[in-house]
Amino acid sequence: MSATTTPVTSFPKDKIKVVLLENIHPSATAIFSGEGFQVEMVKSALQGDELAEKIADAHVLGIRSKSQVTGDVLANARRLLGIGAFCIGTNQIELDAANIRGVPVFNAPFSNTRSVAELVIGEIIVLSRRTFDRSRDAHEGRWFKTAEGSFEIRGKTLGIVGYGHIGAQVGVLAEAMGMRVVFYDTMTKLPLGNNRPVASLEELLVESDFVTLHVPATAQTHRMIGGEQLHQMKQGSYLLNLSRGTVVDIPALADALRRKVLAGASIDVFPEEPEGNGPGFESELRGLENVILTPHVGGSTIEAQANIGREVATTLVKFINNGTTSGAVNFPQVELPPVPGAHRILNVHKNVPGVLRDINKIVSDLNANIERQYLSTDANIGYLVMDLGADVSEDVRKAVSSLDANIRTRILY
Repeated sequence: MSATTTPVTSFPKDKIKVVLLENIHPSATAIFSGEGFQVEMVKSALQGDELAEKIADAHVLGIRSKSQVTGDVLANARRLLGIGAFCIGTNQIELDAANIRGVPVFNAPFSNTRSVAELVIGEIIVLSRRTFDRSRDAHEGRWFKTAEGSFEIRGKTLGIVGYGHIGAQVGVLAEAMGMRVVFYDTMTKLPLGNNRPVASLEELLVESDFVTLHVPATAQTHRMIGGEQLHQMKQGSYLLNLSRGTVVDIPALADALRRKVLAGASIDVFPEEPEGNGPGFESELRGLENVILTPHVGGSTIEAQANIGREVATTLVKFINNGTTSGAVNFPQVELPPVPGAHRILNVHKNVPGVLRDINKIVSDLNANIERQYLSTDANIGYLVMDLGADVSEDVRKAVSSLDANIRTRILY
């Protein structure tokens, strides 16, 4: 076996069961099937007991943004090795609960960046020209040709809240359109082009003609744009949210729009969203002038979904095949090549003193030779990978599994 050849795993690949929910792109299925895994596709999201039952014997779970993976659900998934969030956000998964059960979670932080960024730029133009209102007039038989309330975006200021992968890409595209770009982030970020950081959210709101939000759902971002922040914005400015539905106080936004504090808004995400397509969507923003409402489609392009499917599936396959956890959002990071002729043991344990000492004593007592050993820890757990040069892997696994600090130990190959 060469160093570049993937070893045959101890657990047969045709026994590994992958459950993919929420109509994940076929690009993911192709990658999993190509590895010889069993793949079950479910078009809808699942919740609670139904989800727990579905993944009771699954080794890999793939979801998008609707299925809620709680601690109770995870407690029923005793065979689960890893979870793939085929999207950017992971707030639908109880990451700590997965962590302490030894289950890494992988997402797709890059694959839909361009799709979201392009939609932001398109919506900025549509808002500035009141295109939706004029289109609705025409559809309803009214001819209303006017320049009133319509503006070019060239020379206007775009404020970006959250200068991550998407926010930075929006800034590049906006600058190419002739806009002046400022951004605010809680972390120091390197500006791209002539994008300029500002010291506070208030400074950004006061300066900007358009404000676009690109932040995660956290306790700090919950309703970070409320009545106070909306009244700090320029009279006649615009708000766009294609990040998370909990970031904006929707009733406060509706009030600001009715009172013409803002000239328009584009909202793609909502505090509560229907679980499937069809009727049932409610919002205080419905029917308001120059307001674009879209059903969480920021990253919903054919290209983005195909890329997400490939990105997350490839990361999960790499983890299944050699134990690599690089890119996991809740797990110690280990990136490692296979070792020719060795037996690889993966161990997840409680991060308490003395565990590595105890494991190395087990190996020594069994007269085994450690070819390579990798350990990475976080606040809760340690993730240890050992390549053993002697054929004693099963004895080592049994002994390590009996340690009080052990969470999960398995022979990979």
